[in-house]
Amino acid sequence: MLYDTITNSTKEKKMSNDIATIDTNNFASMSQSMGMTADVSQKKQTSTLNRLKISHSPIMGEVEVKGKKTKAALVDGGVYKLDDLVNETSYYAESVKIRPYVQRFMYKKYVKPDNENGFYVKTVMSESLNSDLKDNMGGFNCGKPAGFIKDYNALPEKTKQLIKGIKRVRVILGTVVLVNPVDANGDSITVEKDIPFIWEIDNRDAFKIMGTPIAKMHSWQHILPQHYIDCGTEEKSLPNGNSFYLPTAEVERDVVDIGDKDQVVFDDFIQWIKNYNVYIFNTWTEKRGSENNITEDEADMVNEFVDVELETDAKK
Repeated sequence: MLYDTITNSTKEKKMSNDIATIDTNNFASMSQSMGMTADVSQKKQTSTLNRLKISHSPIMGEVEVKGKKTKAALVDGGVYKLDDLVNETSYYAESVKIRPYVQRFMYKKYVKPDNENGFYVKTVMSESLNSDLKDNMGGFNCGKPAGFIKDYNALPEKTKQLIKGIKRVRVILGTVVLVNPVDANGDSITVEKDIPFIWEIDNRDAFKIMGTPIAKMHSWQHILPQHYIDCGTEEKSLPNGNSFYLPTAEVERDVVDIGDKDQVVFDDFIQWIKNYNVYIFNTWTEKRGSENNITEDEADMVNEFVDVELETDAKK
């Protein structure tokens, strides 16, 4: 099931410590408890939670028109893209219906040293940005100065550039329904409904837009999974003539009943966040007092937890 793709490794470890009865229907946990896994190849733990984002650029390809091949957009820009990390494929849709279960906040910053591969500095995920958050370089807030900045213009230019490079991120975890989905060739496809996803929203305008329906639910005294949010996109122009896209979001009035399956999904999302935060906490401890150099393996692990598709500064 797609719900199983959220996170299994930590859950299986916990279960393996508690298992006292043989259960042939739970091979993963039983094989680990019985010591069967040492003789098989072990892959590095990865984040397999599907990633939702807005794709700003079209997917170009060749199409045949009157017997001649010409380049054309197979998938337009400004559509939603869902990366299925398990099946290593992506799906696209002009609009989606999301059902949020959990919201968190964090900071992240992309670092590109000279002649080296870039990597993300990221903080733990928190329920708000009102406190200092540990990051994976042994610091806090990805280097963002603590406290309220009274006079931004009075700051040194280096500090201004540092602050500009640090993004505040609204993280939404939930399930999504793709409306009339297509593949990368623009061909119609059928995918399951209510697919688990994570959406890291770091554009400052999109950050505010996606907070509006959640605030509305709060005013109704309804919790997140009780409503779907209908999401489309709106095109915005850049001074250079290019375009980027912002989400549109309208919460549906209909109330969704909460069932036992929803509790399982919610628990899995909470566990996924705990796994991520434990990794950042552990890395913070290791980096504290060191030279704060991130290794290639650490960069790979962080990037598996984060959307590594970069946007231009004009889109931020």
